[in-house]
Amino acid sequence: MLHFPEPPKNYSSVFLDETDKPLPEKIDPRTRYAFFSTIAKGGKSLIKSCKDLHLSRFVCYKTLKPEFTDDEIEQKRLIREARVSAMLQHPNTIPTYELGRDARGYPYFTMKLVHGYTLREILDYRDRYDLTQLVELVVQVGHALQYAHVHGVAHRDIKPENILAGPYGEVLLLDWGLAKVWHPDGRGASEGDSGSSKGLHIEDISLTGHGKAQGTIHYMSPEQLNLDPSIDHRTDIFSLGAVLYEILCGNKPAAGEKMHEVVESVLNDQPPEATEVSSQVVPRLLDDVAMKCLSKNPEDRFQSMEEMVILLQQNWQTELSRFTS
Repeated sequence: MLHFPEPPKNYSSVFLDETDKPLPEKIDPRTRYAFFSTIAKGGKSLIKSCKDLHLSRFVCYKTLKPEFTDDEIEQKRLIREARVSAMLQHPNTIPTYELGRDARGYPYFTMKLVHGYTLREILDYRDRYDLTQLVELVVQVGHALQYAHVHGVAHRDIKPENILAGPYGEVLLLDWGLAKVWHPDGRGASEGDSGSSKGLHIEDISLTGHGKAQGTIHYMSPEQLNLDPSIDHRTDIFSLGAVLYEILCGNKPAAGEKMHEVVESVLNDQPPEATEVSSQVVPRLLDDVAMKCLSKNPEDRFQSMEEMVILLQQNWQTELSRFTS
C-alpha cells in the first residue's frame, strides 16, 4: 500500500460552525473564494488552493498567469480544459466544480483539491515501492484514458507529473489542457493550437506554444512530434507505454542529453527492451506490453486502451515469484 502524509487539518476537518453558518441573502460570486495560496505553476497557468466560502471547503483554483490572461487562444484552451474535465466524469479524473470569470473578466475554474504524490515523486523513490503497486497506477490511468477515448477525447500529455496518487487509494489523471477533441463530423480542433506543418521548433522540455508540438517530448509519440493532423487516441497509448517502460527499468525510452537528440530518438530509435537494461526482474508480459505501446507506427500499437489494460491485469506476478522464491 502507498503511504502518504495526512492533509493539513484546516483542509480536512469538518466543524459545526462551518456547516451551520448562515448563507448570505445576496450571493456575490466575486467574493466567493478567499485565502489563496499558489501550489503549482504550469507553462501558462497558475494553480492555487483557496477556500470556497459558500461551501466551507478548500478547492483547487486554476487560471492563467498574468502575462497570458489577455491571450484569446490561451483563454480558449483553459475554458476547453475546464469543460473537458467536467464532462469526463470518471473515478480517475478530478471533479470540476465551477467555470467562471473573476472580477476582471478573466476565466478560471475550480476543482477538487487532492493531496498526494505525483508518479514522478514516487519514481524518485522507486526502491520504496514494489512493481505491483506501480503497475496498478498505470492500470487506473488506463481506465481513465479508456473512458476518455470512448467519449472522443485524447489527452496528449501523459507523463508521470500528470498522474497523482492520493492517500485514500485515489489515482487521478491530471491536466487536460492539451486534450484533443473532434467535431461531430470527425474534424479535429482548428483554433491553431494543435501544431503546424511547417516544422517543429524545440524551445523547452515541455512544449506548449502556439504552432508547436504539444506535450513533453520524452513521452510524446512520433506523430505528435511530427505534428500529424490525423493524430488520435493512440498517441496516449504510446505515452502511457513510455511511462510503463520507465517504471520497469528506470530509464526513459527516448535517449539523449539535448532536446534535438531526444526528438531524434523518439522518431528513429527503437529502445532496448526493459528486460535488457533493468537491474531488477521484469516480467516478460509487462516488457512486451511496453514495447508494443512504443511502436513508431500507430497501427502496430494496441488499437484501444482496453487491450493494454486487459494484459496489465493478467497474472504476471507469478514470473516474479519464480525469481524471488
